[in-house]
Amino acid sequence: MRLFLDANVLFSAARSEDSRAHALFLLARAGLCSLVTSPFAIEEARRNTGLKQPERTTALEALLRDAEAGPECSQEQVAWAQSQGLPGKDAPILAAAVLSRCDALVTGDRSHFGSLFGKTVGGVAVLSLRDALERLLADA
Repeated sequence: MRLFLDANVLFSAARSEDSRAHALFLLARAGLCSLVTSPFAIEEARRNTGLKQPERTTALEALLRDAEAGPECSQEQVAWAQSQGLPGKDAPILAAAVLSRCDALVTGDRSHFGSLFGKTVGGVAVLSLRDALERLLADA
């Protein structure tokens, strides 16, 4: 399963090795999934880590080596994602997940992605971290 990780999942994984987000990286290392993100999400995760927990910057960089950085999206792809009800700052995330041909987009952002949770948009299931882990473990 190809999982696209939102910036908040990257931040959470770097923040604590005991987190559910970090568990995704362990499952990927075990060959149960592959992890994808985007330059846009990486930039946001780096910015938030630097501001909120600069001592975890090295951990974030180590984790990023285990995730594929997908391509940037065009303005048309971002506009399409906005038409799905996402604000401008979150539309590039959905657009990149679709462009990267991921099976699922994993995000903890319930305020912006909440109406899409559990739905498949553009071929990508929008999942909470908990739901993504449950699907991975059920498939294992």
